[in-house]
Amino acid sequence: MAHGLARLGDTQQRLLRQLLLSTDGCAVETLCERLHVSHNAVRQHLTALLGHGLVERVQSRPTGGRPQARFALTQAGRELFPRNYGAIAGALLAQLHARLGETEIGNLLQELGATVAATQPALQPGDGADGMARALAQRLDSLGYEAVPARHGDEWHVEAFNCVFHALAKQHPQVCKFDLAYLEAASGRRIHHMECIVRGGHVCRFRIGAEPGRRCDASVERVPTASMPADAATSLKDTAAEGMHAAGGPVEG
Repeated sequence: MAHGLARLGDTQQRLLRQLLLSTDGCAVETLCERLHVSHNAVRQHLTALLGHGLVERVQSRPTGGRPQARFALTQAGRELFPRNYGAIAGALLAQLHARLGETEIGNLLQELGATVAATQPALQPGDGADGMARALAQRLDSLGYEAVPARHGDEWHVEAFNCVFHALAKQHPQVCKFDLAYLEAASGRRIHHMECIVRGGHVCRFRIGAEPGRRCDASVERVPTASMPADAATSLKDTAAEGMHAAGGPVEG
């Protein structure tokens, strides 16, 4: 799926670039002259771009004559143009890693993922076992992950075919902690990172844990710690706590 300007035709791309260069917007006549197309063509393209929320009408400048409608980019229109945050993000993570260390960077990325999720509308999962997977996939897809729900046996996963942090994650694998924390905060579920593109996987695959309060695997035999020596019971509980705290599962080192 094409993203940004690439999803638009050539004339619409050129029209948006003209609006980007015009801080106070452009009139139809001006766009006709700059694009070398007819009035009807400009109006048709503007109508389509208005419908997509990429362009808006703005106040006309006083000219002493008949007011002319002017058009400018919306914020959504501006976001179509490329952004390159990779270089500064990579340098920032490198500096933070040098000052704070790997553990603190991981904690910081987890907090950041949860914070971002909290700023977005709550998920509205549909009914059925696949409801949460579809809702999470749609949320990730809107962020550019090219994500889809996928069933593996009795479990639902979300598979993302585009790692939006790919170059950054290759240098700083801790970035994956952001994804996990974001998904867990958005869904209220435990998320397990089963496959990772940066680590050689075909997709970034996330298994969705059971709803809070539900037993994940009733077939696991429970060994009563009361029958163990005190030292062994304490060790088992500590090990379980560490396993529950680890943010990622099979792909994490």
